[in-house]
Amino acid sequence: MNYIWDLMIKAQDNGIEPQQIHFRPARNYSPYMELSLYDLNATTVDTYVELNPYYRFEQLFGSWFHPDLEEDEEFRHALFDIIVHFLAQMDMYQGMTRREYHIRFILRDIEEGVFGEAAVHQLALLSREEREQLGEQLLRLYETGEPLALLRRTLRDWFPRSLIYVNREEKEELMIYIGKQDTPPNRAKVELLLTLFLPVHFEVRLYWTHHFGLIGTGETMIMDRIAMY
Repeated sequence: MNYIWDLMIKAQDNGIEPQQIHFRPARNYSPYMELSLYDLNATTVDTYVELNPYYRFEQLFGSWFHPDLEEDEEFRHALFDIIVHFLAQMDMYQGMTRREYHIRFILRDIEEGVFGEAAVHQLALLSREEREQLGEQLLRLYETGEPLALLRRTLRDWFPRSLIYVNREEKEELMIYIGKQDTPPNRAKVELLLTLFLPVHFEVRLYWTHHFGLIGTGETMIMDRIAMY
């Protein structure tokens, strides 16, 4: 990690909120690096980060921390932290494509309750990678209008053993085998996908660790591992 945007992305991956990070000007630093880290090969993020303010932002901070300037030190450090957070956000946005902006708007809609309060809490359980995958597939849904194909793809990304069967003989029905334990986090993820992708006229049957039996498919016909349909 050398740049503030690099550190902020690493913090997101580690579940650290931006407001938990505090930037302060480094007393000792290399002129060739933006972050002044004790361990140059660090892979974790500390909540207090020292920064070389002259590496990229000399015009902004050039006169803030002159050795002869002793007044309002606490205020200058607090303002420094606020401005660096703002600069870090600008850094992250500058590296985004138009499509990534659209994905951010979709995820923001979910966070603001456009898809219901349950979806707000379910989204909070997702990792950063899962959120990106969800936003990408929702954007594709708006573009292609193929909810079942995108439901299958996203479900497979999150639950690699999952399978979806469509029954249209008597009614519109999905049989979904998850291949994972029925835990609250796993159920929340599945319910979020069904809320966002499932067509309203479909009914759903969920099978978690036990698949229902398929005649002629030996893997599904093992005693004590069959779910009844």
